[in-house]
Amino acid sequence: MTSLLKTELGATPLIGRGKVRDLYAVGENLLLVATDRISAFDHVLGTGIPGKGKILTQISLFWFDLLKDIVPNHLITADVSQFPASLQPYTDQLRGRSMLVKRAQMYPVECVARGYLTGSGLKEYRAGGTVCGIPLPAGLVDGSRLPGPLYTPSTKGEAGTHDENISYAATEKAVGPEVAAELKRLTLAIYNRAAEHAESRGLILADTKFEFGATPRGMVLADEVLTPDSSRFWDATTWKPGGPQPSFDKQFVRDYLEEIHWNKQAPAPSLPAEVAERTQAKYLEAFRRLTGRDLEL
Repeated sequence: MTSLLKTELGATPLIGRGKVRDLYAVGENLLLVATDRISAFDHVLGTGIPGKGKILTQISLFWFDLLKDIVPNHLITADVSQFPASLQPYTDQLRGRSMLVKRAQMYPVECVARGYLTGSGLKEYRAGGTVCGIPLPAGLVDGSRLPGPLYTPSTKGEAGTHDENISYAATEKAVGPEVAAELKRLTLAIYNRAAEHAESRGLILADTKFEFGATPRGMVLADEVLTPDSSRFWDATTWKPGGPQPSFDKQFVRDYLEEIHWNKQAPAPSLPAEVAERTQAKYLEAFRRLTGRDLEL
């Protein structure tokens, strides 16, 4: 099975290519296409993960449906047969990995929810006992469950840069108090629903991030949601605070890049077939565990 690293949709206007997704203008709407590209340490690698874009898209569609009573989303349809006629010649590229969505004015905030201490939150906690300025009890370790889920927003970093944690006050300044409060409320409501579902599937949702946008009909959940690219899922049966937890994401890729002592500068290296295969298997396992279904790639 080959990887789709770049889409070409003829005269369809290309708005941009992100680390994983290609974004096109389709009339008044947008087309999001998840490729099989994979990034690590803020660089897109030379090797893709076969089927990764389909897995991510199908996980997002599962969550959009599960969460629709909490917050509307930007999805119009993911059924390629319902796409405009101009896209029908590209069905093979689009099937299973694309979503036709409403345009939204995206808020300049990454809405992060944390239920466990890890990643950048752990680094800040070790330095001063806080996460995004929120004081936490002493004695927590890598992988500790937090006293309650935290809303810890961040900036949206440009390509090749890191997102930076910011205070809640900074989000109020960026989007206004009312929007900031609604972003926080929705982020924690979605996290609580998703964490409950994940727990029923034997998984821990350690943290995740969401993006929201404004439309004439109100705020919507947009982009991808609760995939292994935007969330840390851990196996509940092996969770043991005190060190890094195995996660359902691209950890095999990160481990390989550390082993070869890549300097984390462009150009990014390619991956051995074994690393790509093991990573694909981890993404597929996340899909099966979360949805209770198998995915035909």
